[in-house]
Amino acid sequence: MADQAGPRDLGSYLTGTEAKELADHLSGGETLSQALKVVSQARRTEVRQMLQEAGLGLDNRDLAIAVLRAIEGVHRHVTTITPVWTTPHNLAEHGGLTASTHHLVTAARESVICSTFNFQRSSALWTALKEAAARTEVNVRIYVDTDAADSRPESWKPTTTEIATELAGAVILRTCAHSDGQRPRNHAKFIAIDHQFLLVTSANFSKSAEQLNIELGIRIDDPILTQRVETQMRSLEAHLYERVSS
Repeated sequence: MADQAGPRDLGSYLTGTEAKELADHLSGGETLSQALKVVSQARRTEVRQMLQEAGLGLDNRDLAIAVLRAIEGVHRHVTTITPVWTTPHNLAEHGGLTASTHHLVTAARESVICSTFNFQRSSALWTALKEAAARTEVNVRIYVDTDAADSRPESWKPTTTEIATELAGAVILRTCAHSDGQRPRNHAKFIAIDHQFLLVTSANFSKSAEQLNIELGIRIDDPILTQRVETQMRSLEAHLYERVSS
């Protein structure tokens, strides 16, 4: 029987999505190396080692699958919805604060996907994204509006090229002209963390939006909804976005 500490450590390290996909692929008869491709490359060695230390190698495939299903179940929970506010002087009495959202980004273990109209260097979220993009185990993907970033350059707001340079390691996508020749506005503002929870907000990535304005967002803890939003954005890329080179 696997040592209890091993599965417990593995459960703390894996996300629910990773545990589910590993179990699915192992159930389908794949080798461990094949199954581990569902885990980001920066995390695979650690996951492999933790599986082995827990006695969950392929010589005990059924037990490995059972433990992974248990980890998936632990991470699965009832959808929760929390309001997230910005108000002057923090007058909002219920829910979370936009100014605290950057902690969610810095705590990401696997992925950060965000869409915004623009960035300002004064934003705590901008700083958090730079830190996340520097971590090889975290996949960062950003959608931004070309006109908002590149028209009338100012020192306080990065251009799309500067975003790609300063967030080296992240995938930066900016709006481009679609089939009718028009370039759409990227006004969708959200952050998705670890394919698990989603923050949809009226706030831009700026100090005023995080501390001074009246802004309202909704944090939704629901991996199915979060992954649907991520999938939809990926499907739009070929039609509405272009990748920015640093």
